[in-house]
This record gives sequence, structure tokens and C-alpha cells, in this order.
Amino acid sequence: MKQLIIILISIFSLTSCDVLEEAADILTTETVGSSTPSLSNDEAISGLKEALNIGITNAVYLTSETDGYLKNSAIVLPFPEDAIKVKQKALDWGLNNQVKQFETTLNRAAEEATKEALPIFKDAIVNMRIQDGFSILNGGEGAATTYLKNNTTTALVAAFSPKVERAITKVQLTKYWNPIITKYNAAMKLTGGDELNSDLTQYVTERAITGLFYMVEEEENKIRKDPMARVTDILQKVFGSISQ
Repeated sequence: MKQLIIILISIFSLTSCDVLEEAADILTTETVGSSTPSLSNDEAISGLKEALNIGITNAVYLTSETDGYLKNSAIVLPFPEDAIKVKQKALDWGLNNQVKQFETTLNRAAEEATKEALPIFKDAIVNMRIQDGFSILNGGEGAATTYLKNNTTTALVAAFSPKVERAITKVQLTKYWNPIITKYNAAMKLTGGDELNSDLTQYVTERAITGLFYMVEEEENKIRKDPMARVTDILQKVFGSISQ
């Protein structure tokens, strides 16, 4: 009994960082009844950072190429929700081609803007603390994506917004939007309805970031679940240790 009390006092006298690092050591170096090689803290964090770098690189590549958003049903940008009644009116007026072109260029703007994401993600990974690393490693599916969301969303919005504005100009988004919204607002003046002018920059920015994080999580979970996606020795060692 006296020995138990001494042990408990010793544990609670450690700093919180010491406790966390000791717990991390236990999680990554002890595998009961298994021949899996033990992991050091450095190996675990290196493996996690490598997985994140692979995941974000793949996600940014997939979303920033032509049709990266447009042909992906999970992240495609549809007609803005707050302007859906504009779409219905435009279709009623026979502006089908303009609507289609507008939706296409919405996604082109998102694909162009996503190219800005990689350095922001890399900064978040470089600045990852050991406490964050072990929480992510043992946090299950989506844990790394959640970390990136918490640490990059503000920077992504700031970086994406001007890029989206330039992309809107580059892909001539307003060329297809203006005839639709102008005709709609003219009709509203006649009928007494509410005029509308959706903020396209904010819409594309928010939806592009949401779609990007969706793809990052897909890549993260692929590495967690599929041994074939662990393309380096350190990935096999780290993620093999938590999937036993």
C-alpha cells in the first residue's frame, strides 16, 4: 500500500508535458503479445508528418487539376444555395447554357484557388508539437484533418479570397453570372420581389476549402486503413503499429 502511494505521488509531481510524453512512449513502444518493432517518439512524429505531407500533396493535386471539383460529385460546387431561385428562373427563361457555363466556371475558380493551399498546410505540419502528433496518431479517422482545419482555416480563407477573385476574372465567371442575375433582378423590379446579388468570392472560397478538407481526410484515412497506401518504411512501421 505504501509503495502504491509513493508511485501515485511521483506521477502527479511530473509536469503535464512529462506525463504526456511518457504516455506517448507507452502508446508507441509497447505492443503486448506482438512482434511489431517499438517506435520512438521521433519515428512516430516523423511518420505522421510524412503521412500528412503525402495526404495534402495528393489532395491539392487532385482538386487543383482541371475537373478536380467539377467531376467529383462529393465536392463539386453547385449553383449557390442562396441564389437557387435565380437558377430556376433562368432555366424557365431558357438560359440553360448560361446556367451550365456558370456552374462550370464556379468550379474552375475553386480549382485555380486550391493551388494556394499547399504551403499553408506545410507550415501547419512543420509547427506541429509532439502533443499534437500523438493525439492525431491515436485519434482515429479524420484526426489529422481536424488538426489541419483548426490550424489552417483562417490562413486558407485569407489566402484563397484574393486568389478566388483573380480566378473569377481569369475564368470569366461574371460573364455567365451577370446576364442571369441582371435578368432576374429586372424581373423582380417588375413583380416587387427581392433583388439578389450573391457574393461569389465568399461562396467559392468557402466551398473550395470545404471540398479540399474532404479530400485531405480521404487521403488520411486511406493511409490509416490501407497498408498499400503506406508507401514508405516509416509509414508502414508507424501506422502498422496502431492497426494491430
